[in-house]
Amino acid sequence: MTCTLSPSPEDERAIRATFADYGVLMRLLDDFAARRGASANLVALHERAYATIRDQTRLPARLVSLGLRDHAARRSGAKVDGLPLDGRLYAIKSPTHVSLATVEGRRLIAYSVAEYRPGWRDHAEARLVVRSGETSILVGVATAAKPKETHMATEGILTRIGRVIAGVAHGAVENLEGANPIATVEQSIREIDAMAEEARVGAGKARAEEHRIRAKIAEIDEEIADLAGKIGAGLAEGREDLVKPVIGLQLDLEAQQAALETALAEVSDRIEEAGKALQAINSARQDAIARLNALKKSTQPATSAPLAHESASERNEHRLARSLDAIARVTGVPGRPTTAASEVEELARLQREKAIQERLLSYKGSRN
Repeated sequence: MTCTLSPSPEDERAIRATFADYGVLMRLLDDFAARRGASANLVALHERAYATIRDQTRLPARLVSLGLRDHAARRSGAKVDGLPLDGRLYAIKSPTHVSLATVEGRRLIAYSVAEYRPGWRDHAEARLVVRSGETSILVGVATAAKPKETHMATEGILTRIGRVIAGVAHGAVENLEGANPIATVEQSIREIDAMAEEARVGAGKARAEEHRIRAKIAEIDEEIADLAGKIGAGLAEGREDLVKPVIGLQLDLEAQQAALETALAEVSDRIEEAGKALQAINSARQDAIARLNALKKSTQPATSAPLAHESASERNEHRLARSLDAIARVTGVPGRPTTAASEVEELARLQREKAIQERLLSYKGSRN
């Protein structure tokens, strides 16, 4: 799978710096192999060169280990391109962003899946490459891999809402004439209210976690800025021996910050899902109340004779309503409201005329 990255200018600089340090790694390995004849012995090369590489580059330890295998493959004549990656050096965090370890800390970079190609024979799980000015991550994927099952709290609520709605609309159809359908719908409304409270509690917890993560990110920002001032003061005094550990601490804080930003994005998704759950709950409650009212109306005794003051059209409308109520009793699903029918038809006509006029203006504008 080819994931085309869309790095920011800062991400691009971090990637270029990582490639530069990886080039230093390869030159050091070439030098060690030429002078000490350890190219065929990967273990010996690791023992002799590892400490020097870590001292002269900022590469993550895992990238150094994979680089040793890359070097051995290149000297054996294999064509090796880019930087080797594994699960510690990169991770697909979401359908839109990937986390990538660089010499300037871990970066969260937007990506899109460009294509799939058959075959993956690389020793690394993935590979970071730059071709024609485009940065990509090539990932080896298994076609038979089972997707991870994820169950969010809000998804469970939505599923339960669906079952309650189905129960209100179609539940116990065979028992509605003999049992008490009003009690059934009232119980469903109570269940919906309980789920609403559960969704509100989940949304509140997610909001609290969001505030906590934002506060921690702000705290790390302040600490990084404070360390930057200390680094500047140390360099002004020529104390590089003191500055290097502080820079390492700053890099660690930036990596923590990237992880927190990823967690913040996940919490934001949970908050959005909780909002959708609450919206579905409110809609389900309104529908259940409407059905309850219709059931109560359908169970009221109907008058056998029309009122003297009713007109013929009113009597027909009431007869239609009683027929629909009878259908509702049998099926458990109330019919459409029959009141204000003429007003609804008039509004529908106005709505259609407006849509026609807007489409006409659109065509005129496109021609002009």
